[in-house]
Amino acid sequence: MKNNSAIKIINLFKSYVDVKALKGIDLEIKQGEFYGLLGPNGAGKSTTINSITSLVKPSKGSIEIFGKNIEEDFRYARSKVGIAHQEVSQDLFFPLEQLLYFQAGFYGVRRNNAKERIEYLLNKLGLSKHRSKKMRELSGGMKRRLQIAKALVHDPEIIILDEPTAGVDVELRHDLWIYLQELHKEGKTILLTTHYIDEAELLCEKVGIIDKGKLIVEDSVNNLKKMVKNSSIEIQLKDSLVVKPKFLNDYEHYIKDKKINITSETPNAELPSLILKFSENSIKIEDIHIPQTSLEDVFLDLTGRKIND
Repeated sequence: MKNNSAIKIINLFKSYVDVKALKGIDLEIKQGEFYGLLGPNGAGKSTTINSITSLVKPSKGSIEIFGKNIEEDFRYARSKVGIAHQEVSQDLFFPLEQLLYFQAGFYGVRRNNAKERIEYLLNKLGLSKHRSKKMRELSGGMKRRLQIAKALVHDPEIIILDEPTAGVDVELRHDLWIYLQELHKEGKTILLTTHYIDEAELLCEKVGIIDKGKLIVEDSVNNLKKMVKNSSIEIQLKDSLVVKPKFLNDYEHYIKDKKINITSETPNAELPSLILKFSENSIKIEDIHIPQTSLEDVFLDLTGRKIND
């Protein structure tokens, strides 16, 4: 039976002296999947991906790339993975283009074979006119693009991106999102770590939420949103209530001026009957809004706090 697992992590632990960074992570990412690892700073995201790329040695557990153990077949594993780190490397003495040739050589790609790939990446990531610049001459956004180019220079099957849009402007974020979607359509397996809710919701087929070194839940974005038990219906009245109607006592609610917020596990299903009850009580509705559940709500529901608290 063919193994279609690109990355498999089994019972992964990592401790730094008295700090337990990872506490038994089990994670499997299928070939061609776009997987998001979502969590606050310090949750264990970077430690997890650095373990995959052998930059961190786990205290316990094992990791496989396409069914091969990363310690027993480290050359194979290294050739299959490209990583763009959150921290930008400071190579001060060489121009950008030369750094890409060095990176290709690190993966055993000869200079002649690397030329076409590097030209493609320079153009695709908007770096072509900056090819002769050194690192200190690049803006923060350009440094981030270079990190991604370095990750892709050997055309890996698995791409790991650690907070790729942290600290960059909105335009660059959207440009990178478009390119990542293109890579996914080409069949690349992508592991994205992020604390941006909108980024995970837009890009990822499957999301794992990590907190305090534990993977607390993983599923598709839609299924995760369904886990949130309490949603709400926001009703804006045309006029303030003179007397509160008795039917509202059947619901958890609060009233502020002309606005009524009603808590409901199934807001879309309950809305028609609510509208009818307001009508029967001669209460005119001006507007109705059902807030959309987000991954922020999922994280809050599971941990009791917001992701960026």
